[in-house]
Amino acid sequence: MDSLEEDLTCSVCYSLFSDPRVLPCSHTFCKTCLDNLLQVSTNYSIWRPLRLPLKCPNCRSVVELPPAGVDALPTNVSLRAIVEKFQSESEPRPPSCQEHNRQPLNMYCVQDRQLICGLCLTVGLHQGHLIDDLQAAFIREKSTPSLLLARLSEQRWAQVCELGEQLEQEKARCEGLVRQDRQDVNQFFQTLEALLARKRQAYLDALDKAGAEVSQAYDPLIHRVKELQEEQLDLVSMGSSVEEEDSPLLFLEKVHLFRERVEEFIKIPLPSVINLSVTPRAAEYLQQHWPAVTIGSLEEAPVPKVCCCARCGGGGGSGVEGLSADRRVQESQLKTAMLLGLLSVLLALWMIPGKEWLEFFALPSYTELITCVWDKAGSAYTAMEAAIAEWSAQLSSVGNRVLQQLVALFKTSC
Repeated sequence: MDSLEEDLTCSVCYSLFSDPRVLPCSHTFCKTCLDNLLQVSTNYSIWRPLRLPLKCPNCRSVVELPPAGVDALPTNVSLRAIVEKFQSESEPRPPSCQEHNRQPLNMYCVQDRQLICGLCLTVGLHQGHLIDDLQAAFIREKSTPSLLLARLSEQRWAQVCELGEQLEQEKARCEGLVRQDRQDVNQFFQTLEALLARKRQAYLDALDKAGAEVSQAYDPLIHRVKELQEEQLDLVSMGSSVEEEDSPLLFLEKVHLFRERVEEFIKIPLPSVINLSVTPRAAEYLQQHWPAVTIGSLEEAPVPKVCCCARCGGGGGSGVEGLSADRRVQESQLKTAMLLGLLSVLLALWMIPGKEWLEFFALPSYTELITCVWDKAGSAYTAMEAAIAEWSAQLSSVGNRVLQQLVALFKTSC
């Protein structure tokens, strides 16, 4: 639309063409613009009489106008029609009815005091209402705006202004509450983050301590093994040099030294492998203890003391764990035997008849009392001795088993 308007604009007045006329050079201008250009042109002396010269504003060529002047120039009819159509389409269209599409609002309903279309009057909501033409309604309603303005009193304006101020104050108050809540939320979660960070750091410190214990346990052993490796490599190198010796005297002397070093090296005991376990494991501990932790009890949330201890079970152990278990079984059996002996003594005393109680307490000496109790509880002591003998046999068996495991461990290390 903008490019079309530019094509329909006169290059002299920069407005839409008004009564466009065509010059002999085929350029078109408004009739009024050409009249003004002709009036300011004063160089007529070199032209033939009855001819009016005019310089075209576009191509700058001088053209001759008939004696009648601009009125004798032909009208650009096609261009004028296009300009008129463009102007008609550019004018604002009359409002249309919202209820009946594309129906113009060309009537005025006196009862409802609003514009309506023909369908509103015949079949719509305004059927049977009194109507008036637009001009008469315009004259009658001309004073309505001033009457409506009079109703807008200063008191009403003051109320509206006061209401606006109250709304602004309430908005500012609520925004302040939101900002305060935002600060409280940030502070609350920052506190939680700091507390969780402390708990995490405490757990990590415990793990660092456990790592230090692991290093303290394994580093000396590893260092010792490396020393043994270096010593053995040194011996291998020494043995190779001895083999290459051609002098009998030097050979025998080096062999003697090499033999002593090898025997001393073989006698050096190898360090045992330590099977350590880190307890408690973090995943199991956290899953067991932390699901029940609430925000209020976060400060008291447990952090374990991580430690490194010998791993129980498995074929790679030293047998100490099995020995401890057997010892606990044997101690339990010994306690059971002693309890049975004590019960036997009490049973023997209980089986003494009433008359014999007097004789029992009337025994002339402590020796006779012991002899009597011993006769009654002989079977209990016999059972206790059998339990002690069995415990000694089991302990000997466990000792032999531990010794066998240590021998096997040394052979594996070698």
